Amino acid sequence: MTITEKILAAHSGKSGVTPGEIVMVSVDVAMANDITAPQAIKEFHRTGVASVFDPEKIVLVCDHFVPSKDIASAEQVKLVRQFAHEQNIRHFYETGSGGICHALLPERGFVAPGDVAIGADSHTCTYGALGAFATGVGSTDMAAVWATGKIWLRVPESIRIVFTGNLPKWVGGKDLILNLIGRIGVDGARYKALEFTGDAVRQLSIFGRLTIANMAIEAGAKSGIFEADVETEAYLKARTQRTGTNYSSDTDAKYADEVEIQVSNLSPQVACPDLPENVKPVEELKDVKLDQVFIGSCTNGWLSDLRAAAEALRGRRVHPDVRLIVIPATAEIYLDALREGLIETFVEAGAVVGPPTCGPCLGGHMGVLAAGEVCLSTTNRNFAGRMGHPTSKVYLSNPAVAAASAVTGRITHPEKIFS
Repeated sequence: MTITEKILAAHSGKSGVTPGEIVMVSVDVAMANDITAPQAIKEFHRTGVASVFDPEKIVLVCDHFVPSKDIASAEQVKLVRQFAHEQNIRHFYETGSGGICHALLPERGFVAPGDVAIGADSHTCTYGALGAFATGVGSTDMAAVWATGKIWLRVPESIRIVFTGNLPKWVGGKDLILNLIGRIGVDGARYKALEFTGDAVRQLSIFGRLTIANMAIEAGAKSGIFEADVETEAYLKARTQRTGTNYSSDTDAKYADEVEIQVSNLSPQVACPDLPENVKPVEELKDVKLDQVFIGSCTNGWLSDLRAAAEALRGRRVHPDVRLIVIPATAEIYLDALREGLIETFVEAGAVVGPPTCGPCLGGHMGVLAAGEVCLSTTNRNFAGRMGHPTSKVYLSNPAVAAASAVTGRITHPEKIFS
């Protein structure tokens, strides 16, 4: 079996499972946010079940519209807060205490290798970087998980993705996953588990892996997963007492497909409007003028991302025609960036630094685009209207490219500002 099949077999009480099989799976952690939790709460109450299956396994994170931008978003957070109190759910996070859900859960040690993690948000696949099966579901499915502690799933086929070679300067997890999506398309892994491996993967930090797993859904995947290794163990050691179970795929495991990508000569990749599959090397986009640059989100709001951005911005100024918005993904990351002087670097360069929130990523607030405006973003989606007006345009890149481009006012390879 593959890693994914082994995890689903273990959580369904079976000795083995096969792709296409429907299984009832026990859930280790169930997460919802301020957008998806309110509807799940209403559906949960409709079931007539008095108490959630295990309040210690439920995490509620208010992150999409916080600090609340209007009365409606404030009411959403209020409903989630009341439910947390009512059900004795200790793991409730809002403004000041948490951050973006998909960064917060790994940071707080809620997910361990071998877990089944279910979230009412499509980018729940992020946690696959830790060797877990993680996938997003709808709010009604989440209500059923809260009531029973279980969920039914169709066992996905797996696609083996092998990244080989040595990572060039300025190339990281964002570039690897964009390159893959550019090759196979936004539906190239529909309802498949993307299993990432190869020499280049082992050179990535856990944060580069989290970025790759985060965007598995952008290829249509059910999940993305990495085999847990020493890098995973080192990251989790200070964050959780749970060791989890490290699974590896059998040598005779069956895959729906295998894709091998040599990365040694890879340039930073940029996804052009209006799909994550519309990918080009950064060098081909040097004439694209920008109105806004956003560095943050559950994809690239990690401390390592902020360090890369600060390296490009240190001693430089943001172009006068560009708005640069920087948002650390969690309160812990914000504090670490403050201690390292990164926040000072951003502000001195002319950026605005916001509190941990999804904010501009989904066109929620703190950076909505006007008609015809162009944004370079470190987020995961660039659909038409994703970050604001339907005629605005969004390009996706890694944080170093984003920071360098904020300086020049056009999409720019980072090495250009160092030459």
